[in-house]
Amino acid sequence: MRIGVHPLNLHLRLAQGWPGLFPETFTFVPYPEGRDTGTLISARQFQAGGTGSTPPLISQAEGLSVVYVAASAPRPANGALLVAPEAAVQSLADLKGRRVALIDGSFHTYLLARSLDQAGLGLADVTRVELSPAASRLALIRGEVDVWIAMAPQIESAIGAGEARLLALCGSTIPNRSVFWTLADAGLSDTEIRDFVARLIRLGEEIAADPDRAAQILAGPGAKPESLAQWRRVVAGRDWTILPADPTLIAEQQAEADTLTRHGDFDRALQISAFLAA
Repeated sequence: MRIGVHPLNLHLRLAQGWPGLFPETFTFVPYPEGRDTGTLISARQFQAGGTGSTPPLISQAEGLSVVYVAASAPRPANGALLVAPEAAVQSLADLKGRRVALIDGSFHTYLLARSLDQAGLGLADVTRVELSPAASRLALIRGEVDVWIAMAPQIESAIGAGEARLLALCGSTIPNRSVFWTLADAGLSDTEIRDFVARLIRLGEEIAADPDRAAQILAGPGAKPESLAQWRRVVAGRDWTILPADPTLIAEQQAEADTLTRHGDFDRALQISAFLAA
């Protein structure tokens, strides 16, 4: 079984480096960009992957047959809208006409849409600026954007350095799960998928039991003490539980699809229904 791994999916980065959990029958295939997951599965580069909630919806909107297999627990602290410390933006209502740095087409887009909903605004009321996390941070510091949609550990780092302040945290705005998915024609049997999910569930349990090991893997070899400490806080602040795909996940994906359709990002309504039951 070939599993795609991109840098922002921490579960699969840990799966790749966790000793003894995934046998040689699993091959981990690195790739740089989670939004390409559906395209690369369709091209037979790998057979399953893990992303935020939005990429599988985009793949379905493009005509691919997405099958959800598992999801993480919600991650309320892993996404935030940040502004410069002295910015005029004080509330979500102040976002109208602002420039927002984000990874568009990731969960950032959904977080932004739901945040704008709270202020009676839409995605068309802001200018989305596609930038990497590092470039987004620099653009905020330079005043080139008004808002940065950031993730851990950059949220803590930027606020701690006095470069940003918190406007809104994911919190209850969106579930912000990692979702693990494949395509109906990817060549995986139900048995293979269930074995993959079972190992992901065990991974979550082992991370909770040994957070120091997880932090060391994420920080990388030769990491500086401050980087290791930062990753320890990230690991400690997250619920690493993995759950098989179920109707709750499908309902959440449907709510997101409906939201993004209402905001004009999808040109047709999506019906989310395909998942592999436990």
